[in-house]
Amino acid sequence: MKTELTDTTSSKVNAALLEARRAIGSPTLGMVLTLLIVTDEENAYDAVRAASEASHEHPCRIIAVIKRTARAHHLQRQTRLDAELRVGSDAGSGEIVLLRLHGELTRHTGSVVLPLLLPDAPVVAWWPADAPADVARDPLGALAQRRITDAYANPDQLGALEDRASSYAPGDTDLAWTRLTLWRSLLAAALDQQRQPVTGAAVESEAENPSAELLARWLSGRLQVPVERVVTEGPVITRVRLRTGAGDISVDRPQGALAVLGVPGQPDRKVALKIRSTAELISEELRHLDADEVYGAALRRNLSEPE
Repeated sequence: MKTELTDTTSSKVNAALLEARRAIGSPTLGMVLTLLIVTDEENAYDAVRAASEASHEHPCRIIAVIKRTARAHHLQRQTRLDAELRVGSDAGSGEIVLLRLHGELTRHTGSVVLPLLLPDAPVVAWWPADAPADVARDPLGALAQRRITDAYANPDQLGALEDRASSYAPGDTDLAWTRLTLWRSLLAAALDQQRQPVTGAAVESEAENPSAELLARWLSGRLQVPVERVVTEGPVITRVRLRTGAGDISVDRPQGALAVLGVPGQPDRKVALKIRSTAELISEELRHLDADEVYGAALRRNLSEPE
């Protein structure tokens, strides 16, 4: 069921949501959180679609906040809120509210969104692109327990990591870090099979890859060894090598969904290491609403620090 409201208010949106749920017999019971998506019109469709897929695992109210900027000067002064509501089969396993803010209203997003949050439920904020420099101090970020950014969406990807590091607050995370979960799990499992101390490491990837940079920082901090960054043609991370006295532990994924794991003294074997979709990454993040201290430590580590 879809409902469109033009030149409306937050209270009218709430009333329309209640009426839509009554019409289809769908209460709010079972929704576990509110997911705020802060985006522009260009990225709204893909972001809402990914969030809707993630809602099958985490039933939630999805609120997409879309700031609209008029080209004509006289229209820029007009303040208006338009909304599109989706409930039932059109909204995954929850509800979707698209809010389009015009004019001066774009400066007061917190006041518009606050009445629409699910009561007594966590709030997660996600910026698919164009995240503010300090997400914890942003009006919408201040409402959230978890704040998700994506350095890949920034033209200066490594610069975006530095912004995240300088303003980091507990609850911040980035999808460039979430993309590393399978890599980190595989490397940790390989180290459990090889008791030789690691003396050095190398991370190979395409240039300016934020996930590779975070992986190098994580390895440097956890293993207390120098980590070399090697540029390849990609795509994304292609290989990680951990040097030991018995030989290299390596994970090699030049392309595709399979990688080759090499451990000294054992035959090479193929392991699944696919590039996951945005919906899968968001689903993972919604499982963990507490502060990710490991991400914070990796983010703020400088590879030039002495070991």
